[in-house]
Amino acid sequence: MTDCPAVTVHTLQAQQQLIIRQRVRLMVNQYEVHAVGPDGGEAGLLAFAQQKRMAFKEQVTLYTDDTKTTPVLGFKARQVIDLGATYDVTDAAGTPIGLFRKNFKESLLRSTWHLEQPGYGEMIGRETNMLVAILRRFVDSLSWLPYHFEFLIGDRPAFSVVKKWGLRDRYVITIHDPQLDRRLVAAMSVALDALQAR
Repeated sequence: MTDCPAVTVHTLQAQQQLIIRQRVRLMVNQYEVHAVGPDGGEAGLLAFAQQKRMAFKEQVTLYTDDTKTTPVLGFKARQVIDLGATYDVTDAAGTPIGLFRKNFKESLLRSTWHLEQPGYGEMIGRETNMLVAILRRFVDSLSWLPYHFEFLIGDRPAFSVVKKWGLRDRYVITIHDPQLDRRLVAAMSVALDALQAR
């Protein structure tokens, strides 16, 4: 039975950590957003997204599960094929809940993102390790290297995204600020993988 969006969103908003696992299929990339259990492992599935490989990645929808029948949230670019595009994040009804954009100039060496939540202010997220950032850009065979993004609001930590070692991409997201909308955090975390090569 598919969870209703309200139940899923309520559960999502209660999380202090999330795990996002990428499933690689022949023609698509799939992302599972999981709650985190007391043992630090994956608990219930909170959202699911699918992105066709080799397609323009201007829009991604996250659903309650892999049946893709009930949307939870999504993000969509305002401009098509723009390296510095702004992405609007909306809830299941299409109501805006925030936005993010890549800082193209700063991202030439180290990926940098700007994320905004209404009434909260702007967060800036950067890769914490400059050496890993440069290696991943200039040595294609090292794109699998783990990375760590830290998102700050001013000088306060808002949340972090850590890509773990493994055969499949796995990300651990830790939310430091309880005021953060977890839907926005989930969207940004999926985008870090789905849009990183843009």
